[in-house]
Amino acid sequence: MKRNPLLFLIILCLALTACGKAQSVNGHTTRTAYRSIKIIKEKLPPDNRIEFEVSFWTIRDSKKSDDEFLDTVDGKDPWEIIDMAKEVYQQRKASGFKGYEKYNSWEQMIAQFDKERIDQEKKPGSTKREDTKKNGTILYDMRSPDK
Repeated sequence: MKRNPLLFLIILCLALTACGKAQSVNGHTTRTAYRSIKIIKEKLPPDNRIEFEVSFWTIRDSKKSDDEFLDTVDGKDPWEIIDMAKEVYQQRKASGFKGYEKYNSWEQMIAQFDKERIDQEKKPGSTKREDTKKNGTILYDMRSPDK
């Protein structure tokens, strides 16, 4: 009987430790990094998702080595990732990086990507469905065609 409270305390500590890093990137492998990015992105407010996604891929593009990339993003929260990407953007912009010349600022680039994403979702044939936006479910008409 004396072991039960001790065992409960150990399990509780492990659970709290594991849950404490839910908002940071797990950079142990590229697979875990990509998985944690996906989870973090879904938990962010909609206004910050595009910026976070662009930030992550900007950092990924700037770090050619997997090990260097994983060391850079491991344990970082979304806001640290965004700040790091802004620095990469400024360095690349100053060095004349191709593709950044059409943007005056980081904010303008993010606004353009956000607009492109919205335009993609509005196109016919988009994988984004209007039904899922309303209530999170898709309703199918399962009646036979002859009725």
